[in-house]
Amino acid sequence: MAFLERMGNWIWNPWLLGAFLLLGLYYSIRSGWFQLFGLRLWLRATLGALLRPRKRGRRGNGLTQLQALSTALASTIGTGSIAGVATAIFYGGPGAVFWMWISALLGMMTGCAEKILAVRYRRRTADGGWQGGPMEYMEQGLGLRPLALCFSLFCVAASIGGGDMVQANSIATALEHAFGWDRLAVGAVTALLTGVVVLGGIRRIGQVSEKLVPMMALLFLAGGGVVLCCHAAAVPEALSRIVTGAFTPKAALGGGMGYGMATAMRYGVARGVFTNEAGLGSSAMAHAAAEVSEPAEEGMWGIFEVFVATLVICTVTALVILTSGVYQEEAALAAIQSGTVDSSMVGSALSAAAFSTVLGRWGGPFVALCLLLFAFSSLLGWSYYGEQGLRYLTGTDRWTGLYRLAFLAFLVLGSAGEVGAVWQVADICNGMMALPNLAALFLLAPEALDLLRRWTARQRENR
Repeated sequence: MAFLERMGNWIWNPWLLGAFLLLGLYYSIRSGWFQLFGLRLWLRATLGALLRPRKRGRRGNGLTQLQALSTALASTIGTGSIAGVATAIFYGGPGAVFWMWISALLGMMTGCAEKILAVRYRRRTADGGWQGGPMEYMEQGLGLRPLALCFSLFCVAASIGGGDMVQANSIATALEHAFGWDRLAVGAVTALLTGVVVLGGIRRIGQVSEKLVPMMALLFLAGGGVVLCCHAAAVPEALSRIVTGAFTPKAALGGGMGYGMATAMRYGVARGVFTNEAGLGSSAMAHAAAEVSEPAEEGMWGIFEVFVATLVICTVTALVILTSGVYQEEAALAAIQSGTVDSSMVGSALSAAAFSTVLGRWGGPFVALCLLLFAFSSLLGWSYYGEQGLRYLTGTDRWTGLYRLAFLAFLVLGSAGEVGAVWQVADICNGMMALPNLAALFLLAPEALDLLRRWTARQRENR
């Protein structure tokens, strides 16, 4: 655990955190803060499109836009939205939420650029579908196949670490605390259900995600809304702790204890990236499979995706934890410094305790159900991303079956792992995956921004 923590701190150093924020800031400034001032345009292109049935039809063997969005959200709205936020608050303090917001605000444009480039540089597959993502725009757009190979390698590793083991771990932890179920047994059943879906490929994943994602998101938001209504008086104080905690010096509490701005930023940005995946390039692979002709139109879904995953769902989780009173900074810091943190104090267990303050004995089962749905959908999305990375590395589908078996095996292993260690592995894999993608996004920024400007101009002319 100590080695993993040192490795995670080495990868997620201030330079990498700054790279995420600076790239998002660069795209935001160059686009005229489109995520804010282009609000009507991207909402009309996303929510408006869902209300127009003629826009949702599939013209080829790819995915509809709703299926592409649902598949992408299936991986982004994973356990990081529940257990990950709780982990960020426990290890980084309330201020981590603020930096999660900042990473999301800037990441909206990073996510937009990823989707634009994924659709711009993609190719038809033998079955009439689409294959694309960062590896394709690295090779076709930049001519840097070695960079594409590095990304694909890290993508496979991230699919096993962050997209597989973390999801299984959170499911097992939640069901163990809620019902006392054996963790390995939970992992085995989850692996069986996941295998049934992923064997059908991207189209079956899209069909399942299209039905599952909206239902699970509404269920969680409804439960969170009930808790926040009951703790409404504590919301202003929680918001104050989030803002002040983001800039508080380390020795903010008695005895020289405190989180500090650097710690809050490290966990907030890292967890924000994990929950919305802006900068990782992973969800771009799902959007590349959409049957859409305009690259910038698909980019609007990238903005919407980050907005929903972090600024809506993760914020609800954070406020539920901070308003319920179950999180105590002094106790958390003491446990961290003494090395006595256990699974009942962090992750999904902390979220379950917060919901239980209002839902009573149903709080644990409610969180367990939401985690089960969130994690299962995330497993589906990440299994596809890993397959795409492996397919690019090998140039063939021959190893797909072996990858799926390995994915399911690590799922079972992750269900029995220590929660802190699994989250550290997730951060390491995400950081390694992000490095080549951030470089590609910076080098291809002029083209992505030009495609966005031209599409925006056409939309405003047609109003």
